[in-house]
Amino acid sequence: MAATMSGGNVALAIIFLCFTCSNNVFLLRSSSASSPIDDFLRCLSGKIPAEQVFTQSSSGFMAELTSSVQNPRFVTNATVRPACIVAASDASHVQAAVRCGRRSGVRLRVRSGGHDYEGLSYRAVRAETFAVLDLAGLRAVRVRAGDATAWVDSGATLGELYYAVGTANPGFAFPGGACSTVGVGGYLSGGGIGLMMRKFGIGADNVLDAMIVNANGELLDRGRMGEDLFWAIRGGGGESFGVVVSWRLKLSMVPPTVAVFTIAKTAGDGGGGDAAALLAKWETLILQPFLPDLTIRVVLQGRTALFQCLYLGSGGCARLAATMRAYFPELGMTASDCHDLTWLRAMAFISLGAADAPPEGMLRRTNNLGTYVKSKSDYVRRPMGAAAWSALFADHLASNNAGVLILEPHGGVVGAVIPDMATPYPHRAGVLYNIQYGVFWWGDAEGESSAAARRWLDALYAAMEAAVSGNPREAFVNYRDLDIGENAVVGGVTEYESARRWGERYFMGNFRRLAAVKGRVDPGDYFRNEQSIPPLLQPY
Repeated sequence: MAATMSGGNVALAIIFLCFTCSNNVFLLRSSSASSPIDDFLRCLSGKIPAEQVFTQSSSGFMAELTSSVQNPRFVTNATVRPACIVAASDASHVQAAVRCGRRSGVRLRVRSGGHDYEGLSYRAVRAETFAVLDLAGLRAVRVRAGDATAWVDSGATLGELYYAVGTANPGFAFPGGACSTVGVGGYLSGGGIGLMMRKFGIGADNVLDAMIVNANGELLDRGRMGEDLFWAIRGGGGESFGVVVSWRLKLSMVPPTVAVFTIAKTAGDGGGGDAAALLAKWETLILQPFLPDLTIRVVLQGRTALFQCLYLGSGGCARLAATMRAYFPELGMTASDCHDLTWLRAMAFISLGAADAPPEGMLRRTNNLGTYVKSKSDYVRRPMGAAAWSALFADHLASNNAGVLILEPHGGVVGAVIPDMATPYPHRAGVLYNIQYGVFWWGDAEGESSAAARRWLDALYAAMEAAVSGNPREAFVNYRDLDIGENAVVGGVTEYESARRWGERYFMGNFRRLAAVKGRVDPGDYFRNEQSIPPLLQPY
């Protein structure tokens, strides 16, 4: 029996879907008697237009700070805010900010789309003096008809990238994520998973070149930065190695139309229509046939499972219906569930939730200052089975409509063709799917509503331990979670051992190589936050 999600639940689900070389030691204090921020601002004067630099006393400071904030937990009165914000609109502005920051003893935190799940791109956990380098003004997408590549700036959103490719170069596509407001810089820096990765790999697998401003303020392309640094920036997490200002992307050919559907099912329904039984079958679908054209992600909320499909093969809905009859007849997909759309309109359908959603809707940049969110992540390497899914619905999901799980299937090219060490993203061979957990609340950031939401999430996360990966329990860096660890700074540099606690969960065997690259390109640890890669100064 099919079910429908209420308008409020769909809105919550969409909100949740839309949540990324020097041997000189960084000078921690300016030699001037004035404050580091005063020195920083003087240094910037004449290099960046004054109207693009916001201090805390500027009338536009809070509007600029909150312009892309996706979680009001990190803009409360208790938040450690930047002393100033630099709104870059040119690569030279990024270079100036880095050089002036190093000279003045002011560290930079770098923001592209504002979806950092712990807000570390624009706030600090403990008191410190820092500036935010906001890349939202660096948002150009350069693409030509018939060209299988595109250059995109880090401050562009995925929606802006999709729209530019889909309108200027129809027949080509880029394998991005489901949320159109995510910044390209953060998405690619964390690897970037999504509904097209089973056919084309993760976003970072499709990066051909990049322009990065390093800790010396130099602007380097792939040839000048070297292959180790180029490897590290494609999934090693943002803000550890420098500031990537633009990326050259490989585009892939897609049919004139692709097929999509969304089907909702309810837990506890009798027969084969029960959501728990369908989830058990869905898990085996990832394992059995090599069907990279077919991706079905699942969103769980309350007692509902929302099966969301993107089919990239030729033949559209007719071919998809035949494939579903052959491999997943239990879902009960019919012709009326399916939509034949251009790739651009299919991405609007996935991002905005309606088959008639105009692609222009993906160009809207939004923030979220009303709903508090906390997220966690896991990877699953063996099927859970129907009984476990039934227990999950009964013991956890059914009791809280403000909780959401998103199941992102791997397999296909990303799991069977591309090796674990190709980029820093290691969750490939043997992974069935990623789980993103989220819980929402309203009222205030740290009151009883917050405590109740966190208790629910922590209990669910603990209950899932036996079903997910272990040693280490894997996590996704783009779903950043400070619960799994924070850096300790010793002698002005991040301590390697303190970072291993979280780093090996995000990057597994690639973590040590990332730290070695960091040790070569930023040994003074200028680019640093609570979960940045530590510099490993000994030989790798």
